[in-house]
Amino acid sequence: MRITGRGAWGHPPDREESLATLRRLVDAGVNLIDTAASYGPHISEELIAEALHPYPTGLVIATKGGYTRSGPDDWTIDGRPERLAADLDGSLRRLRLDHIDLYQLHRIDPAVPEEVQFGFLQRAQQQGKIRHLGLSEVGVAAIQRAQRFFDVASVQNRYNLTDRRWEDVVEFCDRQRIAFLPWSPLDGVKCSHSLAGRWIRAARRALTPASTVARIARRHDATPAQVALAWLLHRSDVMLPIPGTSRRRHLDENIAAMQLDLTCEEFATLRHIGDVV
Repeated sequence: MRITGRGAWGHPPDREESLATLRRLVDAGVNLIDTAASYGPHISEELIAEALHPYPTGLVIATKGGYTRSGPDDWTIDGRPERLAADLDGSLRRLRLDHIDLYQLHRIDPAVPEEVQFGFLQRAQQQGKIRHLGLSEVGVAAIQRAQRFFDVASVQNRYNLTDRRWEDVVEFCDRQRIAFLPWSPLDGVKCSHSLAGRWIRAARRALTPASTVARIARRHDATPAQVALAWLLHRSDVMLPIPGTSRRRHLDENIAAMQLDLTCEEFATLRHIGDVV
């Protein structure tokens, strides 16, 4: 989403840097890219194909459908089969693929019967257009209902160091061996990747959660953002954080979080921060 314009609308401010960032991630060994038809709309998928097609072996591109857009930060859920069909066929065309490795329903549309939405995805998978199917921003009960139609391979919910509202879904995915892709994995840290921003200012005011993360970051010569990502990676081995960026420098810093080895005590301390800030 970050390789589009403000409000996930239009072209990125620095198109060449966005393309260079996409190329860098493959060189760095990243093998999962998360995007959606609604990012831009369409622009994110187009840039991915421009930068990386033909795709290297092993690269998984996950995309999503089910939103219509009319402007920056404007999102309208649309789970009608005709809308989902247009999104899916458009993604296949823009990404230059004959099938999508992981296709996720961006949101379940409350105005359309679930069985209609799930049934469409089931048929698309049977037709060979989709390899694996996932859901986004759903509870356990919705996942179980979808499982009557197809194997749920992934769940993409908002989850981060300070927002744990979907804790029961993480636990469910862990037990079921379903990939969990937390979106906004750095929300709550609210900092740049250079020890600046709200969390560091909060630490100077001695707010406990911020000062705790800042202290652990200093101990590892890392940034609070890297600590937040490292915590997610330690949280579960089905966890696949998707921190968005359009810059190579941020990409490199995000990837470096994989090497940050939190102690058991640090992990436990961070786990108890909760949704405080």
